[in-house]
Amino acid sequence: MHLSRFPRVSLGHMHTPLEFMPNLTKLLGGPDLYIKRDDCTGLATGGNKTRKLEFLMAEAVAQGADTVVTQGATQSNHARQTAAAAVKLGMRCEILLERRVETMGADYESTGNVFLDSLHGAHYQFRPNGTDMNAEAEAYGEELRAQGRNVYVIPGGGSNTTGALGYVNAALELLTQANDMNLRIDHLVHATGSTGTQAGLVVGLEGSNAGIPVYGISVRAEKAAQEENVHKLAQATAEVVGVKGGIAREAIVANSDYVGAGYGQPTEGMREAVTLLAQTEAILLDPVYSGKGMAGLIDLIRKGHFKKGENVVFLHTGGAVALFAYQSVFTQA
Repeated sequence: MHLSRFPRVSLGHMHTPLEFMPNLTKLLGGPDLYIKRDDCTGLATGGNKTRKLEFLMAEAVAQGADTVVTQGATQSNHARQTAAAAVKLGMRCEILLERRVETMGADYESTGNVFLDSLHGAHYQFRPNGTDMNAEAEAYGEELRAQGRNVYVIPGGGSNTTGALGYVNAALELLTQANDMNLRIDHLVHATGSTGTQAGLVVGLEGSNAGIPVYGISVRAEKAAQEENVHKLAQATAEVVGVKGGIAREAIVANSDYVGAGYGQPTEGMREAVTLLAQTEAILLDPVYSGKGMAGLIDLIRKGHFKKGENVVFLHTGGAVALFAYQSVFTQA
């Protein structure tokens, strides 16, 4: 896969580290645990969306856009990184935020990612929970076009075939690092939400015949729906990059056992996972994505799903700035 065929701008710090987690490995007594540090991509505190935005914003530049419109939940990591990318490229950024989490108090809508959206000069508006946000973003883009703006609309999470190219590339990067370290990767685990990260990873690894299964921990949708959505995007992305034969349905796995009460709603497993990583490896997870993804990994290790002697890589998708919006969850009595 020769991804240089596709327009791309440089926004992040690549390659991100691939590190062994000795303390957590010892504590859990299961497989050897590694972490791919996509929290270190560098753009506005980093995160996985930076990889997607390198391709998406290149497309915006190619189309002569002066404004980008995107959407996400209130504490959207994608919105924050899009705002920062727009700054670097001299574009206006308009963000629509869905009130998807309504139980975290008044500060939830002004701290964490929302504060950084504002600090980067983005303009944001809220929409009610349950709004069709991609449709809303497209409609708002049309409003701005009618005002004379040249608008490029980015879907939630940057999750379309263009954005997924970022994680096709990440898969190739991970393989290069593993080969250089003489590390056999038996499983790759990550939090899956808007589908672009998982779809890109699967396409990159399947297209490279890597033999590394991707295990998604869903943070919102139930298993069947999440797997169907990921597979649909993976198939479309495979066609774009020329993976012959497409992507088998069984290559898509998304476990939805760790969502809890809903997207962005705290769980005890998430709280434990965030605390454990902070206190064993000095790594900060986020409460919405990587915290629940790691909670799933820890529980599955305890249940024997991932076994001693295996090498498991956890992809850290970033977002620790959202911890400031969830501080009450971690406050000691």
